[in-house]
Amino acid sequence: MFAQESWVFLLLAAWFIVIPASGTRYQANWESLDARPLPTWYDEAKFGIFVHWGVFSVPGFESEWFWWNWQGQNPPDQKCVQYMLDNYPPGFSYPDFAPQFHAQFFDPDDWADIFEASGAKYVVLTAKHHEGFTTWPSSYSWNWNSVDTGPHRDLVGDLAEAVRNRSLHYGLYNSLYEWFNPLYLADRKNNFTTQDFVLKKLLPELYDMVLSYKPELIWSDGDWEAPDTYWNSTEFLAWLYNDSPVKDVIVTNDRWGAGCYCKHGGYYNCADKYTPVELPKHKWEKCQSVDTQSWGYRRTMRLSELMDLPSIVQDLVQTVAMGGNYLLNVGPTPDGMIPPVFEERLRGIGAWLEVNGEAIYSSKPWRIQTENATVPVWYTSNSKYSSVYAVFMTKPSVYTFHLSEPITAESTTVTLLGNPEPLRWAPLHPRGLIILLPELPQTPAQAWILKLDGVK
Repeated sequence: MFAQESWVFLLLAAWFIVIPASGTRYQANWESLDARPLPTWYDEAKFGIFVHWGVFSVPGFESEWFWWNWQGQNPPDQKCVQYMLDNYPPGFSYPDFAPQFHAQFFDPDDWADIFEASGAKYVVLTAKHHEGFTTWPSSYSWNWNSVDTGPHRDLVGDLAEAVRNRSLHYGLYNSLYEWFNPLYLADRKNNFTTQDFVLKKLLPELYDMVLSYKPELIWSDGDWEAPDTYWNSTEFLAWLYNDSPVKDVIVTNDRWGAGCYCKHGGYYNCADKYTPVELPKHKWEKCQSVDTQSWGYRRTMRLSELMDLPSIVQDLVQTVAMGGNYLLNVGPTPDGMIPPVFEERLRGIGAWLEVNGEAIYSSKPWRIQTENATVPVWYTSNSKYSSVYAVFMTKPSVYTFHLSEPITAESTTVTLLGNPEPLRWAPLHPRGLIILLPELPQTPAQAWILKLDGVK
C-alpha cells in the first residue's frame, strides 16, 4: 500500500508543479512533448546492443512469443503444442519455466566486456517483455520477477553497474501490455474504458523502474492494442522529461499507443527492422537481430539463419548513412551465456569500428546518401573532421575507383581508413573524381572506407 501511495503522490506532483527550476517545461500533450530536443548523446552513439532475455529463454523454442503462440493465439501454433507434449509432463504451465531461468553463469562484467568490445555505445536490456516477468525485483510483479524466482538476483541492476563502469549508456525495454495479466484482460474486455491495469500495475512499475535504475533510454513496446490515452503515455512522458532524475538525458522511442509509432516520441522505431527508402526527417533507429528468426534465444537456431558479419556491417552503414541508429539484438541462454557465435559477431563489428569508427560515430548524413559508383557506395559526413566518407562493401575488380558526386578542390585529399598514406586522384568534370586504390586489406567485415577531405 505504501508503494502505491508513493507513486500516486509522485504522479500528482508531476501534474501540479508548474514552475520549472530551469528551462522548458513540457506539457502532457504530443505537441509539447514532440518539441523536446533529443539529447545529443543518442545521435552521436549510432550503435547499440539490444538484449532479449527472460523466462521465454527457457523453452527457447520458436521465439520470445512462445507463451502466446502456445496458449494465447487461436488456433495455437501446433509446433509449440507438440514441443510441450514431447518434452514436458501433462499440466506443465508456462510459469513453471520460471524456476528454470537460473542465470547461474550470468557474469555482467563478461557481458559488458563483450558489449564494449563490439564498439556499441549503449545497451538496452529487457526489463519486462509481454510475458510480464520482470528482470528486476518489482514489488508490482510479486513472485513473477527475477528475485522472487529463477535467478534470485536483480539482473537489471547487476548489468547496469557493469555497463556504466565501461562508460556505456544504459537503457531498458519495457512492454506496456502483458498477454495474460487479469487486470489488462479486464480492461481490454471493457474496450479500454477502464484503466485498472495502467493505474495499479503499469504506471507504478514504470515510475519505480526509472527511480531505481535511472535508465538513459526507455524502449517502449506492446502499445498497439490501445490508444495512448489508455496508457496515460503523455502524462508519464511529461513527468519523465520534467521531473524525473533522468530528465536531461532520457531518450524515448515512439511506441506509446496505437497509431503513435513513426509519429510521436523522442526517436522513431516505426516497425521492427524498419528500413526507410529515403532520408527520414526525424531521428530514427533500426532494431535488428543477429538471429533473423527470433529476438530471444532459440535452441534450434542454425548458422544459415544468422546474419554474418558483412551483412551486419552493411546494415549498420546503410542505417547510419540514412541518419539512423543501429540497435543489434542478441538473445542470451537461460543460464546467462551469450552464445559464442553472437560474441564472434559483436567482436567482429568492434574490430571493424576500431579502424573505421570516425565515419560512423557522431556522423551526419551527407547531401546524398548513396550512389552506384565503381561499386555501390554509401556516404556519411563528420563535421569534427570536416570529412566526407565513402563506404563500399564490394571489392572492386580494378584499381581505379570512380565517384561521381563529390566536388573537389586543389586541396582535396583522399585516404583509405587504416592506411595513413594519401591516395592519388584526379578530378572529373563537372564533378567527381577518379582514385587510384592500393591493395585493399583483408577484413572479415568486407567493408572499406575512403576519407575525402576538402570536398563539397
